[in-house]
Amino acid sequence: MATKLNKVFNKDKTFRPKRKFEPGTQRFDLHKRAQASLNAGLDLKSVVQLPLGEDSNDWIAVHVVDFFNRVNLIYGTVSEFCTVQSCPVMSGGPRYEYRWQDDHLYRRPTALPAPHYMSLLMDWIEAQINNEDIFPTNTGVPFPKNFQQVCKKILTRLFRVFVHVYIHHFDRVLAMGAEAHVNTCYKHFYYFVIEFTLVDQRELVPLKEMTERMCH
Repeated sequence: MATKLNKVFNKDKTFRPKRKFEPGTQRFDLHKRAQASLNAGLDLKSVVQLPLGEDSNDWIAVHVVDFFNRVNLIYGTVSEFCTVQSCPVMSGGPRYEYRWQDDHLYRRPTALPAPHYMSLLMDWIEAQINNEDIFPTNTGVPFPKNFQQVCKKILTRLFRVFVHVYIHHFDRVLAMGAEAHVNTCYKHFYYFVIEFTLVDQRELVPLKEMTERMCH
């Protein structure tokens, strides 16, 4: 199973290049600690809690980048099946449609095919996490006052990727035998955003029933 998953979740399938933390930095150490806890198979609810003595913004920054990389990878595995023809609108079933809005091309919420929405979304998140004014990488440089607001927007939009994948492409995830991996990623993400109140409850509704079964 591990070999099969490695083939499914390989770097060539990543939708965007991975953002990494520089070795020797505090955030690299936090990232490694978070990964070690996950790999140790600890309870995901406890894994997401802020370690004693650590700054919450550092902890959130590490997880936002990690979730971006993970969700990126998950979408990358199904992206060839997510086309303008199969997904003419970015949605989560018939009841939930997601419209794109930004400060450049789409100043008003605009309905877009799912692959176009995903591409704009990943570009936008990548720009945020590579912006030193928002995600400073040097120790001692403070986070901006709106840091957590930006993170809420990033995580809310990443949640929509989960919604689309689960509702429209989970047959592909099952066919690849990757459901356990995707479910673990989702549970980790869910427990984290709940722990720090980073995604509005209304946004979580499309996967509410599934979440209640998976995340006790």
